[in-house]
Amino acid sequence: MRELLWRKEECQQFYKEHEGRFFYQRLVEFMASGPIRAYILAHKDAIQLWRTLMGPTRVFRARHVAPDSIRGSFGLTDTRNTTHGSDSVVSASREIAAFFPDFSEQRWYEEEEPQLRCGPVRYSPEGGIHCAARTGGPGPA
Repeated sequence: MRELLWRKEECQQFYKEHEGRFFYQRLVEFMASGPIRAYILAHKDAIQLWRTLMGPTRVFRARHVAPDSIRGSFGLTDTRNTTHGSDSVVSASREIAAFFPDFSEQRWYEEEEPQLRCGPVRYSPEGGIHCAARTGGPGPA
């Protein structure tokens, strides 16, 4: 997890694929209007699970089809729908690099992910990450 405050130029770069579309300017202005909280979700179905939790992009549809979704509950308009989620593994990799430039997906899969499969996991608020809980030794887990 990482909290960010992006300038308009960074938001323009992030949504570059939508440049020229009618909603582009509103999308960029909304994203630059305040703090952003970015997450890397780890699950074999993370993209689909997150997209279901977010609900449909169009707020009107979300309110009727998925009223308990994030967008159904908190979305204001289609460009101010409160949340973003990658639509594919390729997009997720690109977007993770934008929000977490020091994150190495390869290193995570090789070094960190196996540890999370070996037993209890705890959340570290200081680091904004989940990590393997230590067991059998002194000190806090």
